[in-house]
Amino acid sequence: MKRRCMVAVGRDQIIALAIQHLNEDPTASMAQIAEATGVSRATLHRHFASREELLAVLGRKALDSWERVQRRAAIEEATASADPERVTAALRDLLAGMVDDVQEYGFALTEHVMTKLPGLRERADELEERELALYLAAQRAGVLRPDLPVRWISNTSYGLIIAVRESLRRGDVARRDIERLLVETFLRGTA
Repeated sequence: MKRRCMVAVGRDQIIALAIQHLNEDPTASMAQIAEATGVSRATLHRHFASREELLAVLGRKALDSWERVQRRAAIEEATASADPERVTAALRDLLAGMVDDVQEYGFALTEHVMTKLPGLRERADELEERELALYLAAQRAGVLRPDLPVRWISNTSYGLIIAVRESLRRGDVARRDIERLLVETFLRGTA
């Protein structure tokens, strides 16, 4: 029987490695996550009592990242301005930021357990409402088609982000091209 040498790994390292592994295998069990992070299951369970607890921590990190993308894109300011150029720039910046975000937290896009965890669903809804307001402002400014329901636009951007994740994961599209493809597909399909 081969013994594996365990190296001392801190909580932050476990989180980073768990994110990396879940991006490769979103259905990974705690045992698989422990192996991928280089710790024993007992050590992993000392940090996170359950997979749900781990996902709650990762979910909060993913939502923090999403909020940072929104802030960097200045979507609230663009929404308030109603200026077509500013709204367009915010849309482009938001989508570009999501590309980087999906590379880090892509697993969270389709991890249904996270939508049931206390506090995560409410916060995700709040962040989505900010984007819905931007899309509505974009419609009013003539940047996006006014005949499309705003939730359809939101769901379209979500679907495109999943397409980004899958294209990057499979290597179907070069990373250098993905941002342009996302922005063009979104703006040409909804503009």
